[in-house]
Amino acid sequence: MNRNLVLVSALGVGLSTAAAMAQTAATPAPATTSAPAAAAANTPPPPPQAVPAKIALIAFEQAVMATNEGQRAVQEVSKKYEPKKQQIDSLNQEVESLKKQLQSSPTTMTDEERANRTRSIDAKEKQLNRDAEDANNAYQADLQEAYGKVARKVSATVQSYVQQNGYTLLLDVSNQQSSNVMWASQNPNIDITMAVVQAYNASSGVTAPPPSAPSATPPSATPRRTAPATAHPSTTK
Repeated sequence: MNRNLVLVSALGVGLSTAAAMAQTAATPAPATTSAPAAAAANTPPPPPQAVPAKIALIAFEQAVMATNEGQRAVQEVSKKYEPKKQQIDSLNQEVESLKKQLQSSPTTMTDEERANRTRSIDAKEKQLNRDAEDANNAYQADLQEAYGKVARKVSATVQSYVQQNGYTLLLDVSNQQSSNVMWASQNPNIDITMAVVQAYNASSGVTAPPPSAPSATPPSATPRRTAPATAHPSTTK
C-alpha cells in the first residue's frame, strides 16, 4: 500500500528517473489516521433510552405446584411413602399406648418393673423418631426432584407468556422472606400466576388429578416447595 502511494506521488511532482522513484519508494510513508475514524472513536456512546415499563408478579413455586402435572407429581410421591407412613403411625400409637399404661399402672408395681417399661418405651420412641426423620428426609428429597422436573418446564411457559404479553419485568414473590420485593400492589391484573398455570395446563395436556386423601404425607413431612438452585431458571429477559 505505501509503495503505490509513493509512486503516485512521485509521478505527480514530475520525477522522471527510475532511481529517484526507487529512492522515494524505499522511504516509508508516515502512518496517518483518518479524521472520520478518529472522530468516531472520540464520540461518546448514546445514553440508554427509557422504555415504558410493564411489570408482572408471579408466585413461581406456587404456580408449579398448582399445575395439574405438579399436583399429580405430589400425589405420586405421597403414594410411594404411604406404607412407611402407616408403619410410623402404628409405632406411634404403640408408644402412646405404652405411656398411658405406665401412667395408669398400679402403685404395687415394683421400681424395677417400672424402670424396665420406661426403658422399653424410650427405645421405641427413639426408633419412632429415627424412622419418622428418615422417612421425612427421603420424602422431601423425592418431592424436590419431582418439583424440579416440573419447574423447568413451567419456566419455559413463563418466558413465553411474558414475551407474548410484552412484559418488561417479572418479579417472583414465591418466598417473601428471601424476596427482594419489599412491596407490591395487590392489583390482580399484574399477578400472572394463575394465567401461567392455565397456560401450562393447556400446553402439557395433563389432566387434573383426583383429590388426594388427607393422610397422604408422612408425619411431619410438610412439602418444602423451595426449588433447587438449578431447578428454577431465570424467567426474566
